[in-house]
Amino acid sequence: MKFTDRYVANLKPDPAKRLVVWEGAAHGQGNLGVRIFPSGVKTFIYMYRFAGKARMQTLGNYPAMSVADAHAACATAAQEREKGVDPAAVAVDSRIAERQAPTFKALAALYLELHAKPRKKDGGDRDGRALERDVLPLLGPLKAEAVTRRDVIALLDGIVARGAPIQANRTLALVRKIFNFGIGRDIVQQNPCYRVAAPGVEKQSDRVLSEQELKAFLANLATATMADESKLALRFQLLTAQRCGEVLGVRWDEIDLAAGWWTIPASKAKNKLAHRVPLSMQARAVLTEARKLNADRQTVFPSPRGDKPMVETAVARAVFRNLPHLGAGQFSPHDLRRTAASLMTGMGISRLVVSKLLNHVERGVTAVYDRHGYDAEKREALDAWGRHVAVLGAAHLVLVGAG
Repeated sequence: MKFTDRYVANLKPDPAKRLVVWEGAAHGQGNLGVRIFPSGVKTFIYMYRFAGKARMQTLGNYPAMSVADAHAACATAAQEREKGVDPAAVAVDSRIAERQAPTFKALAALYLELHAKPRKKDGGDRDGRALERDVLPLLGPLKAEAVTRRDVIALLDGIVARGAPIQANRTLALVRKIFNFGIGRDIVQQNPCYRVAAPGVEKQSDRVLSEQELKAFLANLATATMADESKLALRFQLLTAQRCGEVLGVRWDEIDLAAGWWTIPASKAKNKLAHRVPLSMQARAVLTEARKLNADRQTVFPSPRGDKPMVETAVARAVFRNLPHLGAGQFSPHDLRRTAASLMTGMGISRLVVSKLLNHVERGVTAVYDRHGYDAEKREALDAWGRHVAVLGAAHLVLVGAG
C-alpha cells in the first residue's frame, strides 16, 4: 500500500524487536520503508541496489519528515542512483563534512591569527575582546556555515538592549568581516550579515574645544585621577594632532629626539602612508617625561600590563571619568586632534599644511604630481602650535606625579 501520514502514525512498535514496514508488498529495488524501533521512533529508509549490492539510505525521522517529504527524498535518491552516484555514500559524506565543518569560534580564531594579528596595529586585541565579550557566547558553538541572519540580529539586539547601540554597529562590522574572510578562504559560502542594517544611529562628531576649554583642560590635567602615561599621551596628541591609535602605539625606535622627528611607519598609519611628524619643543618635553617614567620600555606610552601600548578605550574611559574635574565640557580624546587642527587654521596656518600634518589622503591630479614633502611647513606649523599651547597652559606644565 501507499504510505500516508495517518498510516505511518498508526504503526505500532514491537517492544522486543525492531520492525520494518515497506511501501508495497515487499522490499526491493527503489522501495521506501519505515523502520520502527522498540522505543517508538520511526525512521524512513530507502532500499536500492548499487553496483550489484543491496544498499540502504536513512532519509529522516517521522514526523519531523512527513510522508510527502520522504517520497521527495526517495525520488531524489533514485535520480542520483540513475546518474551513477551512490546516494547513501553521498549522505554519509555530507554528515561527515557537517561534523568536521568549523564552528564560528574556529573561524573567528583563524581570522584573528591570519588576518587581524598581522594587519592590525593592536594585533587584533580589540577584535579579540569584542568576540569574547559579545559574540562567542552566542555564535561560538554554531557551525559557521549554519549561522543565520536571525542569529546575527539576535546578537545585535542583545547589545542594543544593554544600551550600547554604537558597539552593536562595531560588532556587526566585525562579524561581517570574519565571514568575508571565511568566504575568501572557501571556509563558508555566504555571509549572514548581508543586508543586516546597523542598529545604532551614528553621528559624525564635530566637537572642537574652545581656547577657554583648552585652558581648563591644560590646567586640570595634572591633577586628574588617571595614569601618568595617559596624561602624557593626551598632551602629546594635542601637540602633534595625530590619531589616538597612532599616538598610543608610538615606539621609541620611531622617535628621533635629537633631530625632532617622529616617523609613523606605513604599517601603523590609518591610511597606510608613512608619515613624518615634526616634534616641537613642547612635544619633545612630553617625550622626555615619558622616558623618565619608563626608561626600560620600547613603547612610549605603555600599558600597566606590560610593554605594549595602552588601548584607546582605556584612555577614553579615563577622560570620561575625569570630565567634571577637567572642566572642558563633554569631549573625547579624538576631539583633541580636531581641536588642534581647527585652532591651527584659526592661527592662520594654511589648510593644506594642516591637511599634511593630519596625513589626510589627497585626491585628484594635483596629488599625483605634488611630491613635495612639506617638512619645513609642517615643522613651522607645529612649532607655532606648540608655543600657542604653552601660552594656554601657562603655569600648568607639570603633568606627572600629581594625579
